[in-house]
Amino acid sequence: MQKDAMLRQLGYAPNEALINQLDRIERNTVGYEKIQKHIMDLHDHLKVDGSFVALSNSENYFKIKVEATSPELAEEAHEKIKHFSDKYKVTVNRLDNKKTYYILGFNN
Repeated sequence: MQKDAMLRQLGYAPNEALINQLDRIERNTVGYEKIQKHIMDLHDHLKVDGSFVALSNSENYFKIKVEATSPELAEEAHEKIKHFSDKYKVTVNRLDNKKTYYILGFNN
């Protein structure tokens, strides 16, 4: 997938800085080529719960933000993230006491 298209699908207006940031994230994400499509699918599935995948501003990883409007939707979003992680063998790291995860990469 082209970087411009991926950024648009994530809700960004592509520019040089974002393309460079996405490039750093791609290089830092283990097995990125194996999970790229699944990351975008997760983003689409999470949108109905008010959650999403985004570029992290502080780390060279994709982050998953759970911003659901109710506890039930939040629980559903967390279950989708767990399913994504288990099914596609993706390592995610949930930040302590936060509703944020980092996608670290493919776990052989």
